[in-house]
Amino acid sequence: MHMSSFLKENRGQLSAELIIILAALIAVAAIVITQLTKTTNKASEKIDTKTNEAFDNIDKIGDYN
Repeated sequence: MHMSSFLKENRGQLSAELIIILAALIAVAAIVITQLTKTTNKASEKIDTKTNEAFDNIDKIGDYN
């Protein structure tokens, strides 16, 4: 009987450790996703700005003619 309770305790310990590891992985994934989202938004704003500048310059070229 003592052996089966030992195995159950080890299994319970393993499950708790796996839950902690999974929680840590999920937290890291959330941080990475948040950072990637911020970076993507900044890149999108830059692209919009540069595109508008390019179109403004194209319009200026047409004004000289």
